[in-house]
Amino acid sequence: MKILVTGATGKLGAKIVETLLNTLPANQIAVSVRKPEKAEGLRARGVEIRQGNFDDPESLNTAFAGIDRLLIISADGDNDTRIRQHNNAVAAAERAGVKFIAYTSIANAKKSKNFLAPVHKATEEAILKTGIPYSFLRNNWYLENEIPSIQGVLAGAPWITSAGNGKVGWALQQDYAEAAAAVLAGNGHDNTIYELSGKLLSQEALVSALSTVLNKEVPVQQVDDAVYAEIMKGAGLPDFLIPMLVDIQKDIREGTLEIESNDFEKLLGRPVTPINAALTQIINGLPQN
Repeated sequence: MKILVTGATGKLGAKIVETLLNTLPANQIAVSVRKPEKAEGLRARGVEIRQGNFDDPESLNTAFAGIDRLLIISADGDNDTRIRQHNNAVAAAERAGVKFIAYTSIANAKKSKNFLAPVHKATEEAILKTGIPYSFLRNNWYLENEIPSIQGVLAGAPWITSAGNGKVGWALQQDYAEAAAAVLAGNGHDNTIYELSGKLLSQEALVSALSTVLNKEVPVQQVDDAVYAEIMKGAGLPDFLIPMLVDIQKDIREGTLEIESNDFEKLLGRPVTPINAALTQIINGLPQN
């Protein structure tokens, strides 16, 4: 059996590969990366490094050759670019005769109104059309996405949000990585959909947990989208990023991530990391002043 992980030098991909290395011989693992030089550490440990670029279908033909089980980690960029890139990857997997495709999707991808969902819906549909056995890993939200807000709190700022009472199933990237590795290395996952979500929490509930971890009261400042955008701009964030951040808040407010599930427990064989412990891990991993 040969498993390949795309985007393996990214934050999630690196964690997935590390998890696989804990359970499989390195010679059963390959990675596809745009810049192989960034994966030299993995090569030294016996992982096969292949050059693959989602914008270069020919490179993907070579990268996916002889692969049994493939994980396509969703790319970065605007929706149209990502849909094109993902279609290239799925088509290359079909040409290469890959026997199983796992894909990192988003919560409730088929029906979601989340602004990120069109990419994932289109990619899931492309995979289904191939007829190749699949597993859709519908990841809710990485707790690491909140690191800028956590850093702001540590610097004395309030928690600023326009997400209202919308709830999110935050979980650590490590939990998502272990779930993905379980699907790639395990049996019985053909034609499955896993809604991977931590306990649903509002912004206030998340901040309450953060207050407990920090042993200090953290105020929550609920604002509207326009004020949120102004505050983000004032914090020095680049203009191109602000509309996306506002859309994230809006989509949370409108409940697009309120998907309850115990699928994490099914794949991990344990509960998802509790929010207080997860926040502690993140805070302990931040640079110390």
